[in-house]
Amino acid sequence: MSISSKLQFLYIKQVPKLIWRSPKALTFQPPVISLLVLLSGLVLFGLGEALLLAAGAGVSPWTTLAEGISILTGWTIGFATFIISIAVLLTWIPLRQMPGLGTIANAFIVALMLDISLPYLPKPDLYIFQILQSLIGVLIVGFGAAIYLSANLGPGPRDGLMTGLTRVTNLPISLVRSTIEILVVVSGWMLGGTVGVGTVLFAFLVGPSISAGCFMLHHLVPPQKSQE
Repeated sequence: MSISSKLQFLYIKQVPKLIWRSPKALTFQPPVISLLVLLSGLVLFGLGEALLLAAGAGVSPWTTLAEGISILTGWTIGFATFIISIAVLLTWIPLRQMPGLGTIANAFIVALMLDISLPYLPKPDLYIFQILQSLIGVLIVGFGAAIYLSANLGPGPRDGLMTGLTRVTNLPISLVRSTIEILVVVSGWMLGGTVGVGTVLFAFLVGPSISAGCFMLHHLVPPQKSQE
């Protein structure tokens, strides 16, 4: 098997349309299976974020940006994160990105998972284990994102920016997401935000992780029925 065939997951340009996909993103009566898949994916997503945070090797790129903006403006990191989310949502307008239940659920469930899981997750002292846990966290975030996005019930702000730009540019998900994250972490670092090895791992690997998750789902789960 050639190297290009082994890395073909990096060239995926859309979230797979699977059997559990909701016919509409903006709906208040989604199919039960779509809702369950959405919730399952977001739980994994939140667990991955918590693992990264507990590892202590660096925060996510968007938190780095929020820290930088907080230093610049005097805002709290929480308020800076809120403003960033609003700004990202505004970019959806020219991208014609559709929100849904997942857009709202993303914020609540990820935050809930952080609160629930953080006290029970390992907080390694050895640097090598911090890096390993950060890597595992990024992989879980990517797979969780692929799962919840496949429900087609609306992405979170940052994932919506990714899917919108992917659709408009016709570039691979991995490239689009990595470019976004790298630009975000560089901007945050220039503003004085904290950057660690975990931050860099997230920036470079979350895009390929989401692509790998989409690739696995495409090959393991039956596709959406044509009449839907």
